[in-house]
Amino acid sequence: MPMDAELAVREPIAVPAYLRRIYWWAYVHPHAVRVFERQWLVNLILWGNFGRLRDEAIDALGPALSGATLQVACVYGNLTERLARRVADGGRLDVVDVLPIQLDNLAHKLPYGHGVNMVQSDATALGFPTATYDRALLFFLLHEMPERVRRATLAETLRVVRPGGRVVIVDYHKPHPLNPLFWPMVAILRTLEPFAMDLWDAPIETWLPPLPAGARLTRETSFGGLYQRVTIDL
Repeated sequence: MPMDAELAVREPIAVPAYLRRIYWWAYVHPHAVRVFERQWLVNLILWGNFGRLRDEAIDALGPALSGATLQVACVYGNLTERLARRVADGGRLDVVDVLPIQLDNLAHKLPYGHGVNMVQSDATALGFPTATYDRALLFFLLHEMPERVRRATLAETLRVVRPGGRVVIVDYHKPHPLNPLFWPMVAILRTLEPFAMDLWDAPIETWLPPLPAGARLTRETSFGGLYQRVTIDL
């Protein structure tokens, strides 16, 4: 693994209109990074579940990550740092994000010698050859995407993961009606996350392309059904 981060240089990519319009306050504006890049705040947003969800997602990818691993979109908090520790000698971890400010933030918060490669790329058009990766992770990304973008992102992620590889998705899920967070989350998501209720109304399979023969999808929910982890073995 290289000793320093590598930031791949490509042609400039336009920031998607929905990100500029809806999520400027969370990801696009420079003040957003200064506000949200706090471990305690990320944990609070997930009702104290960030560490558990992070560790379960990484464990689902495998005990020792040989070959090539892809993280689709940067994440506030220490997910990528923990993921990089799991990469085996000779392995590779690539992180893609459409926002340069998020890639710059990731580069600054990771320790020296992490070996993470960062690439500015749109999740709907990753630009990698088919079957490049052994595994991929999407961590609380799909709920922030309009339906068209979500479909394209899932199709691209599956395209770049090789047969026999694995895709892990962690995101919101419709909780049990008796969950005390049911109605507070409805208010929060409808106010701040206009696309998130899709994941309450339909399973993630709704936006997946047809899976290859022999592929297997499993789902586990937690915290009264508020969160889900979907694993796709190709």
